[in-house]
Amino acid sequence: MSHPEEKLAELGLKLPEVAKPVAAYVPVVRTGNLVYTSGQLPLREGALIATGKNGDSVDAAVAVECAQQCALNALAAIKSEIGDLANITRIVKVVAFVASTPDFTGQPQVANGASELLGQVFGEAGQHARSAVGVPVLPLDAPVEVELIVEVA
Repeated sequence: MSHPEEKLAELGLKLPEVAKPVAAYVPVVRTGNLVYTSGQLPLREGALIATGKNGDSVDAAVAVECAQQCALNALAAIKSEIGDLANITRIVKVVAFVASTPDFTGQPQVANGASELLGQVFGEAGQHARSAVGVPVLPLDAPVEVELIVEVA
């Protein structure tokens, strides 16, 4: 299998700089062979891709793009901790928080933006458990927030 960053390049993507925390926490913590990321917002070059709620002002395609960017930001945080994404042996869990109107039920489709990217980059090791949770509001009015748990060598 090719290197994860080569797979990202094939998809026309690259890892961003690690997003600076917006409050009192660190972007990533390793304990043993597990790495946990803090919730990652859809920041690209220091700005949110979109703001608002799914089911209202956020288009479905933009929401999926936001989830993908959250996953990229999480991978950047993980790389900062482990040095090389090739050291990831398994994506264990993805949690996607989706800012939603009360009648919006498409949280799983939004979360697919992150899940499908991880599958494309890591193949079978990218298959994971997942939760997609609708919430009324997220930090900075972001439409999506994603956190990862990964196993590393």
